[in-house]
Amino acid sequence: MTAETQQLKQRFRGYFPVVIDVETAGFNPLTDALLEIAAVTLKLDDNGQLVRDKTIHFHVAPFEGANLEPAALEFNGIDPHCALRGALPETEVMKELCKQIRKAQKDADCQRSVIVAHNAAFDQGFVNAAINRSAIKRTPFHPFVSFDTTSLSALAFGQTVLIKACKAAGLAFDQAQAHSALYDAEQTADLFCIIVNKWRELGGWPLAIEQS
Repeated sequence: MTAETQQLKQRFRGYFPVVIDVETAGFNPLTDALLEIAAVTLKLDDNGQLVRDKTIHFHVAPFEGANLEPAALEFNGIDPHCALRGALPETEVMKELCKQIRKAQKDADCQRSVIVAHNAAFDQGFVNAAINRSAIKRTPFHPFVSFDTTSLSALAFGQTVLIKACKAAGLAFDQAQAHSALYDAEQTADLFCIIVNKWRELGGWPLAIEQS
């Protein structure tokens, strides 16, 4: 690969991929609380391999009037009222997250950030809702484009569940740490990188026409 084709801005048509995972107090992004969010930025290394770059992580205090579904809290093990979480107000979290993503996107000379997630519609819905509640006018994220590692894993490994897809990709997966936004985001990032890099190794990118 040439130095030019190694630039991240050219790999995804100007999109800057950001791997996101959220933990929530339910399934409805308009009514249920966002409780934890992690974002992992990516980069191309000197060999043109996609790798993890930086991780951004916040515990989030439920927004005023947010619904807290007991079944969801039992599933993820989060106590929204525990002071030891160090949770920050949702608006503060989303403004800081967008600020850091915009900077990373600009540094990569990309035009727009795109969410990468496992079952991406879920995470994207909560991110968009939190951004709207926070009255953020200049969001770095595309409002509806996403890269879903569920679909990519089905194609690459015949698996759709995160833990099974990671194991099929040769990644260790500690189930005791699962359902933590931080852990799941980093695992999803590694999974996405493996799939993208494998596609490159198989000759899928850059396309032959771009190399001529």
